[in-house]
Parts: sequence; C-alpha cells; structure tokens
Amino acid sequence: MRKMDYQNVRGTQDYLPDAEVVRRKIRRTLEDVFIQYGCKPLETPILNYTELMASKYGGGAEILEEMYTLTDRGERDLALRYDLTIPFAKVVAMNPTIRLPFKRYEIGKVFRDGPIKTGRFREFTQCDVDIVGVDSQIAEAELMVMALDAFSKLDLNVIIQYNNRKLLTGMLEVFETEADKINKVVLILDKLEKVGLETVTSELTALGLQATSINLIKQFLTDKNNTSYSYYEPFSEINEKVMQGLEELKELETYLEYLGVNQQCLFNPFLARGLEIYTGTIYEIFLSDQTIKSSIGSGGRYDNAIGGLLGTNESFSTVGISFGLDVIYTVLLLSKEMVLESSDVDFYIIPINTQKEALLVASNLRNQGFKVELDLSSKKVGKALDKANKEKVRNVILIGEDEVKQNQFKIKDMLSGNERTEFFQFNIEEL
Repeated sequence: MRKMDYQNVRGTQDYLPDAEVVRRKIRRTLEDVFIQYGCKPLETPILNYTELMASKYGGGAEILEEMYTLTDRGERDLALRYDLTIPFAKVVAMNPTIRLPFKRYEIGKVFRDGPIKTGRFREFTQCDVDIVGVDSQIAEAELMVMALDAFSKLDLNVIIQYNNRKLLTGMLEVFETEADKINKVVLILDKLEKVGLETVTSELTALGLQATSINLIKQFLTDKNNTSYSYYEPFSEINEKVMQGLEELKELETYLEYLGVNQQCLFNPFLARGLEIYTGTIYEIFLSDQTIKSSIGSGGRYDNAIGGLLGTNESFSTVGISFGLDVIYTVLLLSKEMVLESSDVDFYIIPINTQKEALLVASNLRNQGFKVELDLSSKKVGKALDKANKEKVRNVILIGEDEVKQNQFKIKDMLSGNERTEFFQFNIEEL
C-alpha cells in the first residue's frame, strides 16, 4: 500500500498550540475592544450563493477572479465567502426589523484564490466591525480610533492613511477620464506607492487614456500641494463629487483633531482601495516601522451595497473596518512580541501510582476555577517535570502514595524551586 504524501493545500496552514495560543490572544484582544465599543456579535455562513458574492455591490471584477466556486448536489452555484462585508450587507437586507444604527462585529474564516506572500494566505481570518445607519463621519472617526486602541493593546505602532473615493473619482472626472475607465484608473493609482510613477503612467497609457488626461493625472500625482485640502478647493467649484469628498474629509479631520489622533491618521490623496464597493471615505492601516509593507487593516464607506442587494436605489449609510488576524500574527512573530511567556495552565499534576487520587485533586481544583493539566501518560517524575519546565508551567503538584496516606500533596514552584505542602482529604467518603 502506497504511503500518502500528506501536505496542506497551498495557501492554508496548521497552527500548532504555541502559535494558536498567540493567535487566540490577538483574537480576544480585538474582540474585547469591539465589545468595549458597543459592537454586537454576528455570525454568517461561509457557504453562499454565487449570485450574492458575485453581486456588483461586492468586491468587483478583480476579487471575483479569486472567488472559490462549487456546486452542491442540487447543482446550485455556490461560493465560499471572500470577505465578511457582503454577508453582513445580506443580513441587514434580509432583516428589516434590525434597529439602526446597528454596529456589529464578526470574526471568521474567508477564502481567496489569490497570490500568497508574507502574512497573506488563501484561507485566512478576518476580524470586522461595520456600522449601518450613520450618515456622519463620526462613524469613520469611531472606527479609526477603535483601530488605534486595538493596535495599542497589541503593542503595535500604526499609521492610518485615509482618502475619499468621491474626491478621487471627482478629480479623475475633472481630468476628463472616460467614465467607463474611472474604476480601472482607480485600481492603477492604488498601486502608486508599490510600483512608482513610471509604471502607473505606462499602465494608464496601455488603458487607452487620452494624452491630456494622463498629463493632468501626472501633474496631480507630482504636485507638492496635493496633500493640502486648499489644493482641491478650485476643483470643488466645478465638480460636485470633489466638493462632497472634500466636505467629508474636512468633517472627519475635525473629529480626528479633537480626539488628538490626527498625527496617527494621515490624508493620502492617492489611496484608492481596490474594491469597487466603496463610495466615500476609505482607509488603510500600516505599521509605522514598515516591517510588513502591506496593510494590516482597512475599510471604508459603502452606502450602496444594502440597497443594491434589496434591488432598490435606497442608500443605507454603511461604514466598516477589517483586521487581518493572520497578518497581525505574522507581524508579532517577526517582532517577537506576544511570545508565549508562560503557560495558561495553573497547575500540572504528576501522579506517582495514584491516578485516581490525582484525578480527584484535578477535579477539585477545576471546580475552584483553576486551569489544570493532569499527566495521563505515567511518565517518570523526572520526565514529567521536564515537560512542565519546557511548557513553562509555574506550579507542579506531586501526588505519591505517602501523600495520599497523609492526606496532603506537594506543590513545587518551578521558578523558585520552593515546595509547599497542602492538606487534602483523599477519602472521598469524608469529603
């Protein structure tokens, strides 16, 4: 019989206990912050109808190329979710009795058949917060401050870059970019920091843009004043989208300044976010030290998705933010932060021919709320102590036949080497 060559599907990964303990700490930290901000938990299916995930209100053509599709026994077209945003929009669309504003969080697996790089996999965990029912930029400000809080608790220094899609698309209209090419131009501009001006210019030329439009875009990209709102004022007088985008950015900045976080939140006029879903403010979170250059969180406003799924032109003010658990874990691994400093186990019990009695002590301690691991392998004491040492367990309980006779057990402090004796009634009838 041929031995099978077992290996993980490319882009997926096993996380052994040491790694998973750290990942769960990240998850708990984020979840605690979400709850602190008044977010309600939600869970949506991984498996969805392809029609829903392929909706024009979803991720757009680029992300659909990465969508995993399948059929069930009834030959229905299904897809694995590639994010948590569209499933959330579906929930709001299907449940008209939800009281607005509604603020939810969800942590779950998503799947994309995309390129693999450091911290990026094909099966990964997203941690999302979305708010529906708030027109004001206060929603964006709250999510940005929440992100800063979360990363502060994870001991990571981050910068949030933000922009507005109305401002960006309005500027492209001013530069007489053809309407059917605006989304593609946005995708090209989104790569500016990664590929540079020359590559962006050649891609715009390959797209078939008019020479005058390309020259105006190049001037915009290279103008030293393009990070100042005053630069856009003249354009706001001739284009309504520029005017709306500028007003929203100014409103957002008043909140950021008032909260004292405007040094960590920077306006980037070329930030575009690849997804077509966005309609207003957008943002991406980057490490200050650039250990990993790609973003470790992102989001924005998408007011048309819920109404679009309902088949109406109704606008539902919706804004969200997403954190990638896997990329955060990779960052912490690279920076050697949040390493497993000590075991989660309070007591490790080693029975010496006293399995039943050791089980009784373990049950008693667990009933008191302690986390207890009982050695079930009948190892020699030396090997059992070595295991406890390697796993950084602080307190080890030794229970031998003499201890049982004397109704007591020894607790060894593995850090100091000290031992203390505790009384325990082993005769269960007398307990």
